[in-house]
Amino acid sequence: MTRRSGVRDVIAYNWPQYAAGLVAAGVCAALAGRLPYPLRTMARAGSAAAVGLLTSATVASWLVYDRSELYDYDWLDTLLPQPPSEHLVVGTGLDEASAPLAARWPASRQITVDLYDPAVMTEGSVRRARRRVPPPPHALPGRPDALPVPRSGVDAVFLIFAAHELRQVKDRERLFEECARVLRHGGRLVLVEHLRDGPNTAVFGPGAWHFLPRAEWLRLAAHAGLLPAAEHRIARLVTALAFTRGPA
Repeated sequence: MTRRSGVRDVIAYNWPQYAAGLVAAGVCAALAGRLPYPLRTMARAGSAAAVGLLTSATVASWLVYDRSELYDYDWLDTLLPQPPSEHLVVGTGLDEASAPLAARWPASRQITVDLYDPAVMTEGSVRRARRRVPPPPHALPGRPDALPVPRSGVDAVFLIFAAHELRQVKDRERLFEECARVLRHGGRLVLVEHLRDGPNTAVFGPGAWHFLPRAEWLRLAAHAGLLPAAEHRIARLVTALAFTRGPA
């Protein structure tokens, strides 16, 4: 399966932020020559910082989405003890996981649920991503507190760059509770996210505040009765966490 350029998609989804950064850098550079010495230095530093941040974020996105192991999904072998017989893919507007996972496990029954709610998920990047990559036709609508899957219905649940789009704490808690509900005993929830940590803050700057810290994901899992089972780091910027459902 041939993928489009990941970094090109990131820029397409977030082009207003890129445009704002370039405009800010240009304005600071243009004003620098007309300002007195202390302010001139600050303007030039601001221009350099804006360009540097855009560059580091773009290079990081290229390394993660175009050059890393992320989209070959072989790293799943370190998180799952065996291929699932039935699995659930949960999306929140952009689903790039269901097709490759279906191809990876053709004998596994797949359920795809789309939680996108335009009244809640108002960020322009999500709308642009959704227009560029529409949800698969078989995707079922759902809510964080109501996944259309029976109790103990699947062996694995995948939240791949999805859960952080639920900006309300209660919605995330309800989603994790639902994931625990639909998992069979011994099943696993696989969560893939950038974390709000040192490496991501270093390359994405303020943009890293869109991510959630590791402690919050661990708290959500514990809240739902899920136990940490395995972890895999991808390109030093993406973390894949597996949680397991213990005895009821």
